[in-house]
Amino acid sequence: MTAEEIDRIDLAVFSADLWQEQRGGSFMKVLLQAPNAKWLHMFSAGLDDPVFAALTQRGMTVTHSAGSSAVPIAHTVIMHVISLCREARAFAVAQTEQRWDNRDTIDVEGRRMGIVGLGSIGTEVARLATHFGVSVTGLRRTPTGDEPCLTWPIQRLHELLPNIDDLVLTAPHNEQTRGIIGAAELALLPRGAHIVNVGRGELIDEHALVAALQSGHIGGAALDVFSVEPLPPTSPLWGLPNVIITPHSAGTTPLAAHRAAEVFLDNLRRFTEGSPLRNIGP
Repeated sequence: MTAEEIDRIDLAVFSADLWQEQRGGSFMKVLLQAPNAKWLHMFSAGLDDPVFAALTQRGMTVTHSAGSSAVPIAHTVIMHVISLCREARAFAVAQTEQRWDNRDTIDVEGRRMGIVGLGSIGTEVARLATHFGVSVTGLRRTPTGDEPCLTWPIQRLHELLPNIDDLVLTAPHNEQTRGIIGAAELALLPRGAHIVNVGRGELIDEHALVAALQSGHIGGAALDVFSVEPLPPTSPLWGLPNVIITPHSAGTTPLAAHRAAEVFLDNLRRFTEGSPLRNIGP
């Protein structure tokens, strides 16, 4: 873009296709040079990258479509909880190899789930899990009393971990949550526990997770997010038979995209009318 074109930018929209095409860096580089840009809308919910703080410091309002993907992401979590209990990956491998591989599976009903992060996604996971006979305890920074499950403050994480079968991470990435699950926390989980991460890769120490999966202390993990994305081919996570990997796609559905667009269109109306915008972050 020319300097004159950059000067004319007053608002910007960052949609999911830019993430998929890995063009985010170029987009943000241009936006950081735009002196008259007043508003950026992100179709995604995560605003943990330092670039958003830099844009805010320049006087730009940053909004997001948080909550639009909560339902499909929660569905994905439940899918993974069931898949890990039912050995779905092992059966899929056996099918591709045309092997009749009869193996033991375990029940979902009666399991104990801990959810770290009770925003829109974690709340929906908790609501759904109870329908499968799962008992749920949630952790959040400040419990409000209106959560759909027993909820403790995040400071009780170490008390919760020994008493759950499934650890679900839906928290955002920030200074308080970075590396919240390390070797010490993994060791507190019962042997054979499962982990599902749809929050951010930085929440878990991946090296410690690999070690716990290899030893069998962690029975299985379903991971949609990683410290480095795309996940490098050299990552040992690819080769572990007790791991399910998806490419940060848990919330990528047509209905989620439609809801995200509705949030943007409502904000666009507000922007043109001079009304307060909704979903302001970071």
